[in-house]
Amino acid sequence: MIDICTIINHLRPVSRCLLCSGISGLATICQACHDELPWQAGSACPVCALPTTQGEVCGSCLQHPPSFDATYAALAYTYPVDAMLRRYKYAGELSLAHALAELMAHRLRSLDALPELLIPMPLHPDRLRSRGFNQATEISRSLSGLLGISLAAPACRRNRDTAPQAGLSPDERRRNLRGAFSCEMDLKGRHVALLDDVMTTGTSLTELANAVRKAGATRIDCWVVARTLKD
Repeated sequence: MIDICTIINHLRPVSRCLLCSGISGLATICQACHDELPWQAGSACPVCALPTTQGEVCGSCLQHPPSFDATYAALAYTYPVDAMLRRYKYAGELSLAHALAELMAHRLRSLDALPELLIPMPLHPDRLRSRGFNQATEISRSLSGLLGISLAAPACRRNRDTAPQAGLSPDERRRNLRGAFSCEMDLKGRHVALLDDVMTTGTSLTELANAVRKAGATRIDCWVVARTLKD
């Protein structure tokens, strides 16, 4: 007589880890790879998530406070996370969106208070047509379901198709993005999270936070898959 559990196990699809291709059960990333990821751990500035000695606010945030209140990064922007994000953004591997959302949820479930709304970093329509998808929006769709937070994807828009930020100095980044975003949603008194895939200098998120603050948001968190760390 064939055991019913054996039949179920044979019928259940076999999931392969997105990183090592080993069997991962119901998860998108196997436990071994999950444990070896460069999780953003240790003491860090609560505003920008860069490492600090005792978790104090860093000198940069004290001298030039950004428009957002806090940053939560799941991982450090190093291997294999950087490779995953390049595959996702530039090779169109959309299956990675849910995997990245799961990694963020693992980090964010420990927060004392979750925001009311999740707003992804908007793309300019020309860039959206060229890429075919907004990487922040696709991650946000999965993450909103995993955490039970309302997604407000149309709340903000990008008014200018700015030049890529890579290779620009901090001052050039600020000039490049000044006034690039607007928010058309009434956010008076709301606690919101802005989601992006990577935070490098924080210029894009600062400019988006400026627009969200003008729309009335009282607390603004930044949620990112990965944080670029200084050498």
